[in-house]
Parts: sequence; structure tokens; C-alpha cells
Amino acid sequence: MVTGMTWATRAAAAGLSALAGVAARDLLQREHTLLRNFPVIGHARYLLESVGPELRQYLVAGNNEERPFTRDQRRWVYASAKKQNNYFGFGTDNDLEYTAGYSVINHRTFGRAVPTTHVQAGHETPLPSAKVLGGPRGRARAFRPESVVNISAMSFGSLSGRAVESLNRGAALAGCLQNTGEGGLSAHHRHGGELVFQIGTAYFGCRDEHGRFDLARLKDLVASAPVRALEVKLSQGAKPGLGGVLPAAKVSAEIAAARGVPEGVDCISPSRHAEFSDADSLLDWVELLATETGLPVGIKAAVGDMDFWRELTALMASTGRGVDFVTVDGGEGGTGAAPLIFTDSVSLPFQLGFARVYSAFARAGLQEQVTFIGGGKLGLPDNAIVAFALGCDLVNVAREAMLAIGCIQAQKCHTDTCPTGVATQNPWLSHGLDPELKSVRAATYITTLRRDLRKVAEACGVEHPGLIDNTSVEILTGRTASRPLAEVYDYEPGWGLPSAADRAEIVRLMTGAPQGGSAPPSPTAVG
Repeated sequence: MVTGMTWATRAAAAGLSALAGVAARDLLQREHTLLRNFPVIGHARYLLESVGPELRQYLVAGNNEERPFTRDQRRWVYASAKKQNNYFGFGTDNDLEYTAGYSVINHRTFGRAVPTTHVQAGHETPLPSAKVLGGPRGRARAFRPESVVNISAMSFGSLSGRAVESLNRGAALAGCLQNTGEGGLSAHHRHGGELVFQIGTAYFGCRDEHGRFDLARLKDLVASAPVRALEVKLSQGAKPGLGGVLPAAKVSAEIAAARGVPEGVDCISPSRHAEFSDADSLLDWVELLATETGLPVGIKAAVGDMDFWRELTALMASTGRGVDFVTVDGGEGGTGAAPLIFTDSVSLPFQLGFARVYSAFARAGLQEQVTFIGGGKLGLPDNAIVAFALGCDLVNVAREAMLAIGCIQAQKCHTDTCPTGVATQNPWLSHGLDPELKSVRAATYITTLRRDLRKVAEACGVEHPGLIDNTSVEILTGRTASRPLAEVYDYEPGWGLPSAADRAEIVRLMTGAPQGGSAPPSPTAVG
């Protein structure tokens, strides 16, 4: 008993000594006024601040209050990835009556499309693109993407090797494409999934010892992997017009090999390309890449000043040179860490930016020659349907794919402390991510999204989401009024749809009809 009391006394004395030490340090330091004025107890404020995001996420915020993805949206992705019930009961949580800008899809009482007879019908089958990528320009390796939903650009370096592998294996299972991101093509990208190789400003993976673009290395890389297209990155939604730095501590031997840079040295991405300086020289370079590789070549950009797009489309219309696809990234995109001002205020949100770019191509008569790809929270069915109605042929998913393989929206992507091992290079944190399991979840999420897109298309009376036109969507402007999508973005009749030949071909592919059939009527005439 005496011994026990002695132990308790010593423990109490040690505790008091520790508190006294903290109090003394707080009183003597000058960095934090709060701690000088309220020693010891002031630390409670910093503790609560550090766990504030978690408290709000799990205890405080409502189902539709969190950003960038609400609890309902994350729940839908998680359930879809795990083949669980992703339905919601007792009606919508959204306040439709008072939400200006809310999108409403107009279903049709009658239509061409015959609804499937079972809730799971078509769940495992791809949903192909309505356009042939590179076909209008006769690229030697033009192809029709098997999936209208594909995995967006996320580099090895920003994501862990296990996360990249999970997504690549998932792409193979789902029959979709994976964009490598600008960080080069690593061993983690070589697990069966077909690729879009992104060429960024630092030319990672296809650069010489001095950091300049090396065509021979690009051709060798393309020959060594299942690369189906090249994407020249001009900017991205998270940080348009801004370069990047991968700190030396993160530049491992594996990352250095994929990027073609020295190990353990800061890895710099400039804000602009060195191979071209205007739209004219950009088109020259695009044609060089396409000629030398035979691949479709496109560009990716967030949207700001429209002068570039007007110049680009004018040159394409007058010279015959051109890009095969355009990927428009919305300002709400966020897989890249960025200063707050860029995250919040630089580049247009997806709908507005995409509509302006599409209109520029349409006014030049080029919209049927280009495949349009959208990115920026389009991995949710409602957002994707609006994108298709505006003229997207394909949608890319990034953060939604991250959620599917385990991301919990901890928003620590820039700190290298991602708790689920998705956006980190910390071996201990990433070791818990199992690519064999997570790849299945990524594939299941993508196939479920395709299924839902097909179901909405059927509700709109057409066979494919690419055939949903802009008269099928309205935008609420208040409690008692709305405007058609075409009117909101000043679209002319017929804009947003593939050519008559492409519409006829996609209907044939979706219905199994023989070749040689006539083009389907406009979706506006079927209801």
C-alpha cells in the first residue's frame, strides 16, 4: 500500500512538473500571445483547431454542407465503388425551390430508347464514345474510346505508387483510359490499363539531360507502353498559369526515373512551355507529335482569357492544322495543391468555361472535328449529364476516383500525410492501400457511373448520354423560374451534339443494329 501511494505520488509530481515546464515555456516564449496570456490552457484552442475539420466532417456539417464534396456525394461514390446500395430514401436533401443555378433534367414520356428490363442490365458493359478520337484528322492510330468515363490526370508523385497502380488496374477492368498526369510514365502505370500520356511544361518522361523536349525519347516511351493519345497540358483547374515544385525530399529514385530528373533534387515545373509560344507554334508542335507518333494529340487547359481560343480556332479553320481533342478543366478542379487564391479565384468554373470554348469551336464550324473532354467534379451523374448536354464527348474523373480507392477528403494532399495512403509518398501510410482490392473498387465505381448515365439517357429518350441535347436540361433561376441550358449559354440549335454520322454510328453500336442505317432524329423530336 505504501509502495502504491509512493508510485501515485511520484506520478502526480511528474505530471505537475511537466505542466510547470509547459507553463514556464509559454510565459517565456513570444511567438503566441494567447499562450503567454493563458499558459497551458491556451493549448486547448490549438488542439480544437487541429481537429476542427474532422469534427465538422463527422459531427457538425449537414449532408449537403461540406465542400468540395458533400457527405451525400461521397456516400454515393463509396457505395458505388463497393457495389453497395447507392440509392437514397425519403426524397432529396437539396433545396430545389430556392437554389438558383440548380440543374434539372427533363425526362421524356416517350422516346427512341427502350428501357432495360433489369436494374443491373448494362452495368458491366462499356459505354463508348460517340466520336472517333483522331478520326476527323486521319491520325494513323485514331480510335473510338470504349468508355465515356475515364480517369483524369494525376501524376505519380502527387499520388502514391499504390494509388496509381490501383487506378491503372481499375482502368483495365473497366475498359477505360487513365491519364498519366505530367509526372511521366512509371512502372505503376503498367498494369494493363490503356493510357493517355500527358506532356507538361517540364516534359517529364520525354526530356533530355537539360530539361528540353526530346522527340526520340517520347517515341521510345510510346512504343514501350499502351499509350493511345497524347495530351499537351497548358494549364489545370487547380492552379492555372502556375508552375510547381516537387521538393527534393519527395524525389525518390523511382520518381526521378519516371520523370527523367536527378534524384533528391527539387523538381521544377515551369509555368509555360518552351517548345511553343503562341497558338500558331502550338499547332505546328501538335502536328509534329501526331505525325511522328501516329497518335491523336490534344490539349488540356483551364479557361480564362478567350483570345487564345479564338486565335486557335481561326488558325484551325484557315490552315488545316488542328488538335484532335480539347480537355477543358473547370476551376473547381482540385487534385493539384495550389495557393488559395488560385484554388478559389483563378479560371472559370467548368460549365461556363466549357460553354465558351465549345462555342468558339462551333462558331468556326469545327465542333464535329474535335473530341471534347470535360473535367471538374464530373464524376457525379448530375454534373456529367449537364456536361454531355453542353457538348462533352467524354468526362474525366479525378477526386471521385480517389474517393473510390479510399480517399476520405482529409484535404492533406499537399502535406504528404494523407491518412489513407492515396496522396502521399510516405511508405508507411501507403502500405495499407491494397491495389488488388482498390482496383476493383475503382472499376466498380466507373461502371456504376456509366450505368447511371445510361439510365438518365434512357429517361431522356435517347440511347446514349452523348445524344442528350441542351434542351433536356433547365437551370433554375429562382423559386418560380428557370431557363433552358441552351439559352443560359447562348447555344444555337444543334450545338452540343455529334455529327449525324456519329449519332447514327453510336445508336448502331448501342442497339446492335446492322451497319448502313440512317441517322436518328434529333432528340428534341422524340418526346
